[in-house]
Amino acid sequence: MSSERLFDSIREQSGDTEFYLPMPAGYKPGSTKFVAVFGTVMSGLGKGIFSSSLAKCLQDKGLAVTPIKLEGYLNIDSGTLNPFRHGEVFVLDDGTECDMDLGTYERALDQDLSRLNFCTSGQVYRRVLERERTGGYLGRDVQMIPHVTGEVKNRLRELAVASKADVVFVEIGGTVGDVENAHYIEAMRQLAFEEGQRSVCFVALTYVLEPVILGEQKSKAAQLGIRRLLECGVQPHIIACRAHTPVTRKVREKIALFSNVPPERVFSMHDCESVYLIPELLRGAGYDKAVMDWLDLQPRVDEPTERAAREEWTEYLARLRSVTREVNIGITGKYTAVRDAYASILKALEHAGTGLLCKVHVRWVDTSEFTDETAAETLKDIHGIIVPGAFGVRGAAGKIACLKHARLDQLPCLGICYGFQMAVIEFARNVCGMQDADSTEIDNECRFPVINLLPEQKEIEGLGGTMRLGGYDVVVRPGTLAARMFGPRTRLRFRHRYEVDPRYIAQLEAAGMIFSGKSPRAEIMNILELQPALHPYYVGTQAHPELTSRPLAPQPFFVGLVDAALRRAYPEYQEPLLYPRELDDAPVEPPPPATPQERRVETV
Repeated sequence: MSSERLFDSIREQSGDTEFYLPMPAGYKPGSTKFVAVFGTVMSGLGKGIFSSSLAKCLQDKGLAVTPIKLEGYLNIDSGTLNPFRHGEVFVLDDGTECDMDLGTYERALDQDLSRLNFCTSGQVYRRVLERERTGGYLGRDVQMIPHVTGEVKNRLRELAVASKADVVFVEIGGTVGDVENAHYIEAMRQLAFEEGQRSVCFVALTYVLEPVILGEQKSKAAQLGIRRLLECGVQPHIIACRAHTPVTRKVREKIALFSNVPPERVFSMHDCESVYLIPELLRGAGYDKAVMDWLDLQPRVDEPTERAAREEWTEYLARLRSVTREVNIGITGKYTAVRDAYASILKALEHAGTGLLCKVHVRWVDTSEFTDETAAETLKDIHGIIVPGAFGVRGAAGKIACLKHARLDQLPCLGICYGFQMAVIEFARNVCGMQDADSTEIDNECRFPVINLLPEQKEIEGLGGTMRLGGYDVVVRPGTLAARMFGPRTRLRFRHRYEVDPRYIAQLEAAGMIFSGKSPRAEIMNILELQPALHPYYVGTQAHPELTSRPLAPQPFFVGLVDAALRRAYPEYQEPLLYPRELDDAPVEPPPPATPQERRVETV
């Protein structure tokens, strides 16, 4: 029976049916293809990297693709997750706080994603319970099957309608066998049945062990992991074997034998030097062809588009392999024990370094024990520093000490979010003479609260709505370094609560600090810099620019930092600045005064 006929037959039945098939308006069953990626054996195999790379292969062929990450945890979003436990919180342009894999997808596909691309069990259960409370299930007892699984499928179809994608890539978080993702796996099994033949492609990402003591690859763990998937009613169509070295033909044949997958669709996905080489690895192995063949997508291929996309990517890889210089960039934070806490910063540095034909080596500096006395020795071999975002008191004094050393030693510096705020505090204390300057997040009774909640935020603090999240436009002051980077206007992403207190802006600027970017509708400072006569590159932003850096479009803040670090490391380096725009001194029209309501909307 075709998928459309199946849906028609269900609609014709009375209310007494075991099926529950909510369908978003405009959705046509079978019109969108789905690729579902499951993990077996262990977590941390790189499902997001694999799925995004495979999606890029199809995107390069001219197909419209979009991803979705299905997370098993009960949190509504990732906003409250500790970086020590779950890595960085990635923020989308619409303000969604989500898993760091969404950053992997945005960078690989060069797309701005939305809340529809991220789903947690908490979101699913909340929608189910809200519908139950309003009588949406017509008196039925609400169960995991079909109601929870039905809501999962509904989320996937909503994304298909909104994105108009040819292919939706579905990444199932966790590992097959985890209790928290069982409803996702069951939903995918049902989806394949409902959408019809050749509409869903199941890909199992597994791990092939290679114990050093044995000196050979072992496939038993992979076999058992795939068997768990088969027990869930999901027959994989393609198997990707993660391993340190290329998986041997013998091992791949053994996995094929125990999984009912033809050997030609059991592939090796071994380690390589850069994640940006993976799309070519997948093409070379034939992953993209296998998916296209299974989903009958070959007629939709746009060959000129594919040639152009591959040529552009090949040029990027050539630059990646053509580094001629090296610099050391210090990341001065308090989550340095967990590299994933700064994943997007690492990628942004890699993008900037590739653009400048430079290898960026990261040096980790824990600010929890950093002081003025240890600064010179700790930072002696470092050519530039990043003071990243954070919350709370711990490590704040160390960040301020880092910024003081960078300012006095002419060390290129980029302050991000909390680092931007600490730069204001350091400057206020040591240049403006406000010794007791601080943030009310750190000391609510400080004499000079240069970082503070704005009045509009204080009024609604009890409602928990003071966080500024997502993308906002920024007006740039003419004649500044920021204008050289962005022109008169740009858009940045934010995740913070405290702001520069407008009462101290004039005093800070009189001492040499330039607020070169601000909100167009309110007294919110978004970018700061020091005058070129005072420092070669001392820049801060209240935003998180690392979230919008892409391989083919490196973020200018990071390009500027790496460029300045190169000039410090190599005095003979005289290449022109790699900024997207030349200096533009054209005046910017002053924004109209903000009304109280506009200020409230901007700050919340």
